[in-house]
Amino acid sequence: MEGIADTKDGTGITDTTDTPGYDSSATERWAAEPDKRPGRTAFQRDRARVLHSAALRRLAGKTQVVTPGTRSHAWDASPRTRLTHSLECAQVGRELGAALGCDPDLVEAACLSHDMGHPPFGHNGEQALNDVAKDCGGFEGNAQSLRLLTRIEPKRFVKEADGELVSVGLNLTRAALDAATKYPWPRGGHPEDPGSPKFGVYEDDLPVFAWIRQGAPAHRKCFEAQVMDWSDDVAYSVHDFEDGLHAGHIDPNMLLAEPERADIWTVAIGRYVPEDTDPQELAEALDRLVDQEWWPHGYDGSAVAQARLKDATSQLIGRFCLAAEGATREAYGSGRLTRYAAELVVPREARNECAVLKAVADRYVMQRAEQEVLRADQRVVVAELAEALVARAPDGLEPQFRAAFDAARDDRARKRVIVDQIANLTDAAARALHRRLRPHHA
Repeated sequence: MEGIADTKDGTGITDTTDTPGYDSSATERWAAEPDKRPGRTAFQRDRARVLHSAALRRLAGKTQVVTPGTRSHAWDASPRTRLTHSLECAQVGRELGAALGCDPDLVEAACLSHDMGHPPFGHNGEQALNDVAKDCGGFEGNAQSLRLLTRIEPKRFVKEADGELVSVGLNLTRAALDAATKYPWPRGGHPEDPGSPKFGVYEDDLPVFAWIRQGAPAHRKCFEAQVMDWSDDVAYSVHDFEDGLHAGHIDPNMLLAEPERADIWTVAIGRYVPEDTDPQELAEALDRLVDQEWWPHGYDGSAVAQARLKDATSQLIGRFCLAAEGATREAYGSGRLTRYAAELVVPREARNECAVLKAVADRYVMQRAEQEVLRADQRVVVAELAEALVARAPDGLEPQFRAAFDAARDDRARKRVIVDQIANLTDAAARALHRRLRPHHA
């Protein structure tokens, strides 16, 4: 039967096309399966599965920074979404990874899939769902991405000993799942900060996580995951800044005023750079960018200004990627760098420049008063939706989650299914389900 694998022990059939720099362990899948079309590499198959997944398509309806459809001007009607961000991250990661010797399809698959688990309403929705899930293990978008890739997204099933069919998600290779894991530890397992809210796996998913991490140094991200992580930072810092200029929220001239700059350093320190960072370092980082001949000193929306801004965007991406490529090559030489053979080296100056762009977008785009009003409403939608589903489930659950709810072993597992359902929704779908289940509160 198409989509059904006979085993789930990760042994047996593997992809036979060579993937230089990667051994059979890297290309192994949890459920062994043959390739329908010989000649493809394991990582080409991974990339294709991610590209064709419903989860990737749903990112088109999920907030990146500004909620889709909430702006009034012609350009403003199409802000970046989680999908466009993921596509841009993938382009950056593919080229940077290839320049350093990674398999480009592997890095692209990781970049495309790294945000798949993010819920409706962006990080705001993530925080609201974490409150909802406090009694069943919490919620973290990266842990949800792993859960989606290995369990929720229906692509491959295995037969258990009792004949029951169990989903193994997209059944990606070990290397692809590892490359998409930004935080390789469970909740409370941060190697330096046990109280950190960042983690990459729920308790329920520890068996597949242990399989993914076979032979990997504890808590260490593989090289491809580090490339994905830096590409993510580069893509969203540069493009959020670009979007802010386009929308008229960021005036480049204000970045020269000392009171405005002090606000930016306040936002950056502790959120985007370590708390002990000297503001003077950030000032020097912004000055280096402003002094570039391509820096957008003004923006009036004309075609020429749009072209200049697009060139500045390209220059910034190239600047950040070349800085990492050059520093990493200086440290490790010219050979192929893969898996655990190297660490991505990003110069402190480049990290500070990237952080300054993030802080500018945060200060002038995300902290606008109307955005906070919208975020407060979104938190109410998530909380009330969860409350309604807990009270009424399985009513309100999609067939896939209804079946999982019925099969859940206890209240904690049933709560996790409800969280999975909400996380899967687009912004619009979350509001529509909220209106249906809570008509007098919408």
